[in-house]
Amino acid sequence: MTEIDFHFNAADKVSHACRLLRKAVVAGGARVVLVADADTLDAVDAALWQFSAVDFIGHCRSDSEAHILARSAVVLAAPGASALPHQQVMVNLGDAVPSGFERFERLIEVVTGDEADRVMSRARWRHYAERGYALKRHDLAGGAA
Repeated sequence: MTEIDFHFNAADKVSHACRLLRKAVVAGGARVVLVADADTLDAVDAALWQFSAVDFIGHCRSDSEAHILARSAVVLAAPGASALPHQQVMVNLGDAVPSGFERFERLIEVVTGDEADRVMSRARWRHYAERGYALKRHDLAGGAA
């Protein structure tokens, strides 16, 4: 069953996602699918190119050619994207429950302190809890995790 972690009180979803991706890919060797709306995907894509001078995080869009998808540690996908090549870790920066999350070993939900974002995250939390998923809560208010 998919392990689900909620990272609450992120100061900024994009910068927190970059730190998560670096930790998962560079330190842990994981393969990750990041799900978000088009504008957020653009922001993550740009941020990953500038994030670290020593830890480049190879990434591509979910509509890239198959050979590129197969070699990329991180795939940036719009909600509802199909035929995702990785099923190890999914990071959700979107408002809705990401389709196909149950095929992944782990799902990480990133939530800011914005009230609208918190309301949407509570709906996702209920969705997972009602289906019997064990949920872990990580409060980032004391600093970045």
